[in-house]
Amino acid sequence: MTATSGPSDATAPSAAPLETPPGAAPIGVLVVDDDFMVARVHRAFVERVEPFRVVGVAGTGEQALAAAGELRPDLVLLDLYLPDAFGLDVIPRLRAAGHDCDVMVISAAREADAVRGAVRHGVVDYLLKPFEFEDLRVRLRRYAVQRGRLLGTVVRSQADVDRVLAGAAAQTGPAPGLPKGMSVETAELVERALREAESTLSASECAALTGISRVSARRYLEHFHTVGSAEVSLRYGVAGRPERRYRFRGAVTGPALRRAGRP
Repeated sequence: MTATSGPSDATAPSAAPLETPPGAAPIGVLVVDDDFMVARVHRAFVERVEPFRVVGVAGTGEQALAAAGELRPDLVLLDLYLPDAFGLDVIPRLRAAGHDCDVMVISAAREADAVRGAVRHGVVDYLLKPFEFEDLRVRLRRYAVQRGRLLGTVVRSQADVDRVLAGAAAQTGPAPGLPKGMSVETAELVERALREAESTLSASECAALTGISRVSARRYLEHFHTVGSAEVSLRYGVAGRPERRYRFRGAVTGPALRRAGRP
């Protein structure tokens, strides 16, 4: 597959475009994945999130390097399992060539060494395949906010530096409270069901275990996924949309679940 530029070759779903922050400059994205169908889906997802624009697609490490030099993307969505190189080995080559683009890993690689290596290489995020549009949208919007903060920062004192670093740390930390309309008591019920599940848990199964509606269970499970305390996998059936399955991955009990000001 060769690097490409110009209009998207994928048709984005008909959902309404997300609102663009006033005055936001376009953020150019290079999609790197050796599976052309997967790359096409990722491209369509990115094109639905303002102000992101896909400037090219590459299927190998060498193509990614060439495309970065030609297209000058702001952000690279990088798969790790490429036919000619391991994705993390591409990052130092980008830096050696003088490219200061940010890198977000999108991969099926679940090994701890891969995650640690990505952190050491300074990636802005790490998203596991398979995922849905909302999973990527949240990360892209978070990246856009942090990028805007960094670009607009004027460092006059240590306090300015601390504010920038605090913003970067907040990207990976859980939200300090529950979204409006959620209760601590129900969140604790759902978390307990998630913790005690022998394997993964669907929204329907969680609803049956906790006595709440399937819609409510899905909302709480998605919240845990957003703050990083649950991971999501997709189970494909014979027909229809894949089922989202949730697995507990970290503690968010106590103050982290409580809304600000609640004892």
